[in-house]
Amino acid sequence: MNDSSNICLSCGFCCDGTLIGYVKLDREELPVLRELMNIEDANGKEFFLQPCNKYCDGCNIYSKRPKQCANFKCGLLKSVEQKELDFDSAIEIINVVKQKKIAIEKMLASLQYELQSQSFHFKMVELKKLLEKTKSESLLTQTHLKLISDLEQLDSLLSNKFGISLY
Repeated sequence: MNDSSNICLSCGFCCDGTLIGYVKLDREELPVLRELMNIEDANGKEFFLQPCNKYCDGCNIYSKRPKQCANFKCGLLKSVEQKELDFDSAIEIINVVKQKKIAIEKMLASLQYELQSQSFHFKMVELKKLLEKTKSESLLTQTHLKLISDLEQLDSLLSNKFGISLY
Protein backbone atom coordinates (compact mmCIF):
# COMPACT_ATOMS: atom_id res chain seq x y z
CA MET A 1 0.00 0.00 0.00
CA ASN A 2 1.46 3.39 -0.92
CA ASP A 3 1.80 6.39 1.39
CA SER A 4 -1.19 8.22 -0.07
CA SER A 5 -3.51 5.32 0.75
CA ASN A 6 -2.12 5.14 4.25
CA ILE A 7 -2.70 8.87 4.66
CA CYS A 8 -6.36 8.44 3.76
CA LEU A 9 -6.80 5.44 6.03
CA SER A 10 -5.11 7.31 8.89
CA CYS A 11 -7.25 10.38 8.35
CA GLY A 12 -10.83 9.88 7.18
CA PHE A 13 -11.67 13.57 7.59
CA CYS A 14 -13.44 13.64 4.23
CA CYS A 15 -15.73 10.79 5.35
CA ASP A 16 -16.29 11.58 9.02
CA GLY A 17 -17.77 15.02 8.42
CA THR A 18 -14.73 17.09 9.39
CA LEU A 19 -13.89 18.52 5.98
CA ILE A 20 -17.13 17.99 4.09
CA GLY A 21 -20.75 18.24 5.19
CA TYR A 22 -22.34 16.41 2.27
CA VAL A 23 -21.53 14.56 -0.95
CA LYS A 24 -23.34 15.26 -4.23
CA LEU A 25 -24.35 12.26 -6.29
CA ASP A 26 -24.74 11.73 -10.02
CA ARG A 27 -28.05 10.32 -11.27
CA GLU A 28 -26.43 7.29 -12.89
CA GLU A 29 -24.95 6.09 -9.59
CA LEU A 30 -28.19 6.43 -7.62
CA PRO A 31 -29.64 2.94 -8.23
CA VAL A 32 -26.63 1.22 -6.66
CA LEU A 33 -26.15 3.78 -3.88
CA ARG A 34 -29.82 3.79 -2.84
CA GLU A 35 -29.36 0.14 -1.90
CA LEU A 36 -26.28 0.95 0.17
CA MET A 37 -27.06 4.18 2.00
CA ASN A 38 -29.59 6.88 2.84
CA ILE A 39 -29.88 9.36 -0.01
CA GLU A 40 -31.33 12.83 0.46
CA ASP A 41 -33.12 14.77 -2.28
CA ALA A 42 -33.42 18.54 -2.40
CA ASN A 43 -34.97 20.03 -5.52
CA GLY A 44 -33.86 17.13 -7.70
CA LYS A 45 -30.28 17.16 -6.37
CA GLU A 46 -29.37 13.92 -4.65
CA PHE A 47 -26.71 13.77 -1.94
CA PHE A 48 -25.87 12.15 1.37
CA LEU A 49 -24.92 13.88 4.56
CA GLN A 50 -21.67 13.37 6.40
CA PRO A 51 -20.53 11.63 8.46
CA CYS A 52 -20.91 8.79 6.01
CA ASN A 53 -22.62 5.83 7.66
CA LYS A 54 -20.46 3.52 5.54
CA TYR A 55 -17.24 4.80 7.10
CA CYS A 56 -15.81 3.02 10.12
CA ASP A 57 -12.01 2.99 10.19
CA GLY A 58 -12.22 2.83 6.40
CA CYS A 59 -14.83 2.82 3.68
CA ASN A 60 -17.17 -0.16 3.83
CA ILE A 61 -18.36 0.37 0.25
CA TYR A 62 -15.01 1.30 -1.28
CA SER A 63 -15.52 -0.53 -4.59
CA LYS A 64 -19.01 1.02 -4.98
CA ARG A 65 -18.33 4.43 -3.42
CA PRO A 66 -19.73 7.56 -5.11
CA LYS A 67 -17.73 9.16 -7.90
CA GLN A 68 -17.23 12.32 -5.90
CA CYS A 69 -15.66 10.27 -3.10
CA ALA A 70 -13.41 8.38 -5.51
CA ASN A 71 -12.25 11.59 -7.18
CA PHE A 72 -11.74 13.68 -4.05
CA LYS A 73 -8.20 14.55 -3.04
CA CYS A 74 -7.60 16.97 -0.21
CA GLY A 75 -4.59 19.27 -0.15
CA LEU A 76 -2.76 17.06 2.32
CA LEU A 77 -3.05 14.02 0.06
CA LYS A 78 -1.93 16.07 -2.95
CA SER A 79 1.09 17.33 -0.99
CA VAL A 80 2.11 13.77 -0.12
CA GLU A 81 1.57 12.54 -3.69
CA GLN A 82 3.62 15.44 -5.07
CA LYS A 83 6.35 14.71 -2.49
CA GLU A 84 6.01 18.22 -1.01
CA LEU A 85 5.26 16.59 2.35
CA ASP A 86 6.54 13.31 3.73
CA PHE A 87 4.30 10.65 5.24
CA ASP A 88 5.35 11.25 8.86
CA SER A 89 4.71 15.00 8.59
CA ALA A 90 1.27 14.32 7.11
CA ILE A 91 0.44 11.94 9.97
CA GLU A 92 1.57 14.59 12.44
CA ILE A 93 -0.80 17.13 10.83
CA ILE A 94 -3.66 14.62 10.98
CA ASN A 95 -2.97 14.02 14.68
CA VAL A 96 -2.92 17.78 15.41
CA VAL A 97 -6.31 18.14 13.71
CA LYS A 98 -7.70 15.21 15.70
CA GLN A 99 -6.48 16.75 18.97
CA LYS A 100 -7.95 20.16 18.09
CA LYS A 101 -11.28 18.54 17.27
CA ILE A 102 -11.29 16.72 20.61
CA ALA A 103 -10.49 19.96 22.48
CA ILE A 104 -13.25 21.83 20.63
CA GLU A 105 -15.78 19.07 21.29
CA LYS A 106 -14.90 19.11 25.01
CA MET A 107 -15.41 22.87 25.17
CA LEU A 108 -18.73 22.50 23.34
CA ALA A 109 -19.85 19.98 25.94
CA SER A 110 -18.85 22.29 28.80
CA LEU A 111 -20.74 25.20 27.22
CA GLN A 112 -23.72 22.91 26.67
CA TYR A 113 -24.43 24.06 23.13
CA GLU A 114 -27.02 21.89 21.45
CA LEU A 115 -25.97 21.73 17.84
CA GLN A 116 -28.27 20.00 15.35
CA SER A 117 -25.83 18.79 12.73
CA GLN A 118 -24.18 15.39 12.78
CA SER A 119 -21.12 16.40 10.79
CA PHE A 120 -18.33 18.30 12.51
CA HIS A 121 -18.19 20.60 9.47
CA PHE A 122 -21.82 21.74 9.79
CA LYS A 123 -21.57 21.85 13.59
CA MET A 124 -18.79 24.41 13.23
CA VAL A 125 -20.94 26.50 10.87
CA GLU A 126 -23.75 26.40 13.46
CA LEU A 127 -21.31 27.19 16.24
CA LYS A 128 -19.89 30.19 14.42
CA LYS A 129 -23.39 31.70 14.18
CA LEU A 130 -24.03 31.04 17.87
CA LEU A 131 -20.71 32.57 18.88
CA GLU A 132 -21.35 35.65 16.74
CA LYS A 133 -24.70 36.08 18.52
CA THR A 134 -23.04 35.60 21.92
CA LYS A 135 -20.36 38.12 20.94
CA SER A 136 -22.92 40.69 19.78
CA GLU A 137 -24.73 40.29 23.10
CA SER A 138 -21.40 40.78 24.95
CA LEU A 139 -21.75 37.43 26.75
CA LEU A 140 -18.36 35.94 25.92
CA THR A 141 -16.57 34.08 28.70
CA GLN A 142 -12.93 32.93 28.75
CA THR A 143 -14.13 29.53 27.52
CA HIS A 144 -15.89 31.21 24.59
CA LEU A 145 -12.72 33.15 23.73
CA LYS A 146 -10.63 29.97 23.91
CA LEU A 147 -13.17 28.18 21.72
CA ILE A 148 -13.09 30.98 19.15
CA SER A 149 -9.29 30.88 19.14
CA ASP A 150 -9.22 27.09 18.74
CA LEU A 151 -11.78 27.26 15.91
CA GLU A 152 -9.71 29.88 14.10
CA GLN A 153 -6.57 27.76 14.52
CA LEU A 154 -8.35 24.65 13.26
CA ASP A 155 -9.87 26.50 10.32
CA SER A 156 -6.46 27.90 9.39
CA LEU A 157 -4.88 24.44 9.62
CA LEU A 158 -7.62 22.83 7.51
CA SER A 159 -7.47 25.64 4.98
CA ASN A 160 -3.66 25.64 4.69
CA LYS A 161 -3.02 21.89 4.81
CA PHE A 162 -6.22 20.33 3.46
CA GLY A 163 -7.42 23.13 1.17
CA ILE A 164 -10.86 23.30 2.82
CA SER A 165 -12.24 25.87 5.23
CA LEU A 166 -14.87 25.24 7.89
CA TYR A 167 -16.73 28.41 6.93
